[in-house]
Amino acid sequence: MRMLARLVLGLVLLDAAVTAPRLEPINYSSETYDAASEDLDNFYSYENIPIAQIEIATVMPSGNRELLTPPPPPEEAEEEDEEESTPRLIDGSSPQEPEFTRVLGPHTNEDFPTCLLCTCIRTTVYCDDHELDAIPPLPKNTAYFYSRFNRIKKINKNDFASLNDLRRIDLTSNLISEIDEDAFRKLPHLRELVLRDNKIRQLPELPSALTFIDISHNRLGRKGIKQEAFKDMYDLHHLYLTDNNLDHIPLPLPENLRALHLQNNNILEMHEDTFCNVKNLTYIRKALEDIRLDGNPINLSKTPQAYMCLPRLPIGSLV
Repeated sequence: MRMLARLVLGLVLLDAAVTAPRLEPINYSSETYDAASEDLDNFYSYENIPIAQIEIATVMPSGNRELLTPPPPPEEAEEEDEEESTPRLIDGSSPQEPEFTRVLGPHTNEDFPTCLLCTCIRTTVYCDDHELDAIPPLPKNTAYFYSRFNRIKKINKNDFASLNDLRRIDLTSNLISEIDEDAFRKLPHLRELVLRDNKIRQLPELPSALTFIDISHNRLGRKGIKQEAFKDMYDLHHLYLTDNNLDHIPLPLPENLRALHLQNNNILEMHEDTFCNVKNLTYIRKALEDIRLDGNPINLSKTPQAYMCLPRLPIGSLV
């Protein structure tokens, strides 16, 4: 029995060995191993391989979940805090910025910029009608200064110090009764000085470069103008001294003077050499065409030789 089983098993193994496929040996030739990359496409073809299509979509959060925005970086947050904590002016500038003084001008005694209190347009400063009782500090480049209709009582020697570009000062209608002797003398480019409607009793020394002076409606009287005060003002064209209770004409007058207003004073007499040169009968003063002496107790007809060299007669009483 055992022999029969062994015989059957042997026949089965023999049949399986005969019918099994034969294995061919693999040949690793150098031509196949060193093939170029473009030749590999011949070995592998992807044309018939199906490509799976993937649909991309945004997954919306559920209704109960909140979207959280990440906080800003620490540096940006600190910068925002600094900007909010820094005070700003109306024009957006910061009072700590170094350009503040240059743009807005210096500060007054009340620590308030002059050009915020007044109006500054380039080199002109307007401080009219602001109830000022003193000259405010001015920018160094100020050329024209107007402070009319205020309550200024005194002009100090340092009010216009170092303002070398100052050309015009207008302090009309204040309460000025006192002016320091050096208030105007050190202003090399000052051309026009207007001090109308004040209470001035004494004129200080004035710069010789002046071309226009108006000190009308003050209280100069007999001694308010120094002797030969206008002698060296070769470019002086207009001199207005109306309503000052003067009793004389301030001599000598500059050669280039065009207008002299002395109306409503107390001038009683005039000399023959007030305007003309008695020693030179051919002398003619061509520039002086406007002389106002009306409102004075003087009879112009008594001194006809005093204005024979003038192109026009003075305006005043001839009786």
